[in-house]
Amino acid sequence: MEDHRPIRSFGRIKARTLKPRQAGLMDTLLPHLALPEAGAIEVLGPTVLEIGFGGGEHLVAQAAAHPDTRFIGVEPFMNGVASCLRHIEESGVQNVRLHMGDARDVVSRLPDGGVDLCYILFPDPWPKARHHKRRLIQPDFLGELARVTKPGAELRFATDWANYAAWTLELFARDASFAWAAERAEDWRQPWPGHVTTRYEAKRLGDCAPIWLRFARS
Repeated sequence: MEDHRPIRSFGRIKARTLKPRQAGLMDTLLPHLALPEAGAIEVLGPTVLEIGFGGGEHLVAQAAAHPDTRFIGVEPFMNGVASCLRHIEESGVQNVRLHMGDARDVVSRLPDGGVDLCYILFPDPWPKARHHKRRLIQPDFLGELARVTKPGAELRFATDWANYAAWTLELFARDASFAWAAERAEDWRQPWPGHVTTRYEAKRLGDCAPIWLRFARS
């Protein structure tokens, strides 16, 4: 039988063995914070979606700074989820829900216009041309993001790979649902106000300085 599942947009899902504390949080805390595995995802009140939250530093810091907003974090990498759980436990935030897996599964189950702000920070760049089809930013996915974001909502994308920035700008330019919010060069050279630097960002593993792109939902 032909497999019609979408091409996976991320690489490995686990690296090193989890530390005992992290493994314990996966068993005890994650079940209380995990989104349902199937069915519609209910959205109540202001909601922020972070796709690919890495180690969770940014997600949890934003949740702590905005306690009246619900944050949904999606990350396929098991070690990242375990790290995020540690940050949640240490901070005591109560407004975060998590999904370990493919972001497209979560987005497909969100209601129309349910998201007030979406972050996609340093997604897997798939730098080789033959792998570009694996990038998360694709026309169909932008259509789904347009569906779930409210008019006036903002989508914030960051990458340290020049080609991925150009790729993203080109695809967003083709989608009438979004408008690039930049007015001057500093708007993409500097992070937006309130940004929290992540461990990945600090490593500077890409081929350029981070590029910060903001798109407004029309």
